This record gives sequence, structure tokens and C-alpha cells, in this order.
Amino acid sequence: MKKILIFGIMLCILTTTFCANVAVPTFADTNTLDLQSKSVCLMDVSSGQVLYAKNEKEHLPVASMVKMMTILLTLEEIDAGNLALDTMITTSENASGMGGSQVFIDPYVEYSAEDLLRSVIMASANDASVALAEHISGNEKTFAIKMNNRAEQLGMQDTNYVNCTGLPAPEQYSSAKDSALLLKEVSSHDLYHKYSTVWMDELVHPSGRKTELVNTNRLIKYYEGCNGGKTGSTNEAGCCLSASAKRNNMNLISVVVGAKNSQMRFNEASMLFNYGFANFESKTLVDSKVVTKNLPVTKGKIEKVDIYASEDFAVVSKKGAKSGYEVEFELPENIKAPLKSGDSVGKAIISQDGVVKKEIDLIVKEDLEKLSLKDCFDRIVEAW
Repeated sequence: MKKILIFGIMLCILTTTFCANVAVPTFADTNTLDLQSKSVCLMDVSSGQVLYAKNEKEHLPVASMVKMMTILLTLEEIDAGNLALDTMITTSENASGMGGSQVFIDPYVEYSAEDLLRSVIMASANDASVALAEHISGNEKTFAIKMNNRAEQLGMQDTNYVNCTGLPAPEQYSSAKDSALLLKEVSSHDLYHKYSTVWMDELVHPSGRKTELVNTNRLIKYYEGCNGGKTGSTNEAGCCLSASAKRNNMNLISVVVGAKNSQMRFNEASMLFNYGFANFESKTLVDSKVVTKNLPVTKGKIEKVDIYASEDFAVVSKKGAKSGYEVEFELPENIKAPLKSGDSVGKAIISQDGVVKKEIDLIVKEDLEKLSLKDCFDRIVEAW
């Protein structure tokens, strides 16, 4: 009996250890991928669903993939009106002296925010990253605090930033899943794709000197549908890649951390994409462009109005399988004027297996003016 008990305990330990180190897809699948990288994650952009993962929450150095947060904060500064593409930024000696991948910016001269941003997105430039960080926050250390605050807001629970470049730092780490969440947010900015999809360009320095910009993400050129991403490579992190690709109506993010060489990261990211596009399909449950319902308007100048969802909602499921999601629309029998375009009049409640996953406002897309006494009189005359 004692031997049987010991054998059982050992079997449990071995099983737990084994399961912790194999790829575990969110959707049960016996056809697991033979991936050699330390950590991977395949995510659907629309829903945020993880379709395939291996050690996706492990704390690892991710090299220049850190710059995705630098890119995001710069894009958000532009959205907020605090920075414009034609804003001229004076570079420091500290920024121009950064090692690693760079575009060799000169110190104490002015570059446009656009030139620095596209240098980071395309060429993974450390010097341009620091120049942007110093302009936005005064110095890189303060900018790193801003990076961590934003990571927390995005639910990136396995990330800690020390610098804006991804250069080796003992306390800096992230994870494959967090990197996917980050690229998901970055990809929501149209301006990002203006540069992320360019294969080759050049940076003209204030002196007239030129630096060739080549996109470090080779999948932009060689993988059908690839529309963005960020590479990273250091001795500490190995070769890393976070990339996005869209085919038909499905947009996926593929993250590889700790590949043994550059070719492996591109191969395994492509394998993840191939797996996702071959085995899954996106289903739009709520479409903001389609009329949800046409409702009567009481005391309004118009008698009926179309109701729309304020945003889309899509889920990914195995091809041919049911998604398990249900949508319920909560709306009144009629609505009362006045209302302004964008006002909420109900909700779309999305649930899975009885658990509410999301609520979306149902809105009017036009102003509804209240019926005046003159309007009432005119209607009486018409009816007469």
C-alpha cells in the first residue's frame, strides 16, 4: 500500500511538470504544434481570445518588443493632441548615443515626431525611442513609469518595464500573452499601420545625410496578410517576434519569445498564423453597421428611428462548431424625444454558457427633436 501511495504521488508530480511545459491551446486540440521557442501565444484581435499558447505567462526578456509600448504611448500622445507628426523634437546626446539597433540620429538637432516614430516602428531604432521618451516625459526613467501604468491599465499582469528600448535590464520582463495584448492595442491605431506595412524607406537627417530604413519584420513582405509587428533580439532574450496578420474578416496576433535564431521566430510565427487561419473562423455577433431594430418615437418630429449597436463584437470558434455565445437585446417598446446622436437607448448583452461576457450600448445615430405645438397642428391639418 505504501509503495502504491508513493507511486501515485510521483505520477501526479510528473504529470503536473509535463503539463506545465507543453503547449496548451485554449480550444482543446490533439494536433499541438511542434514549436521550439520558449513561449508563444496566438490571439484573435477582435475578441482577445487565445487560440493557442505555450508558457504564455512566463516572465521573460522580450528585447525590442518593449518598444511596442513606446510606440503606443507616442500614438496616444498624438491622439490626445499633445504631440503632432510635424512637432520638431530636439535630440539629446543621451538619445543619439544609444547602442544596438539605431538610425544614427545626430545630437542637439531637430527631427520631426513622424520621422522618429516611423524609425521606431520600421527599424526598431533605440536612439529614436529614447528621443521620443525624453520629449514626452522629460527622461527615460519617468517614461518607464508611464509605460508600467499603461501596462496595468491594459491588464498586462506579467510585465515590468525599466527602459523604453528593451535593452537588457535585470528587472525588465514581459510575457507572450502580454505582448499580444499590447500589439492588439497598438493595432487599433490606423496611424500605426501607415508605417508598419512599409518594407523600405529612408530617413533624411537635418544635415542631408540619409539612413536606409528596412522593416525588421520580414513577414510584412513574405507572409500574406501581415500588417504589423515588432521584432526583438538580444543574447539574453533570444529572438522574439510579435506580428499581426489579417485574412478575410479574421485578424490574428502571433507572438514568439525566445527562439534560437531569427529564422526560427519567423517560421514559428508563421506556423501559428497558419494554424489559426486553417482551424478557426470569426463570427460577428453584433454589427454596428446593421440596424438592430426600428423603434417608434413618441413626442418626436419623426415617427420611427433605427437603433444600432455602438460597437462590433466578434468571436472566434473552431470551423464548423457553435460559438456557445448568445446575444440578447434589451430595448423599450418605444423611445421618447428629444435625444441626441449617440445617446444610449438600450443594451446588447452577450453571454457564454449563461455568463455575461460583455454589454454594448444600443444607440440612435441621429438627433431626435421634440415635437412642437406647430408640428402637432400641422399633423392635425394633414390628417384632416
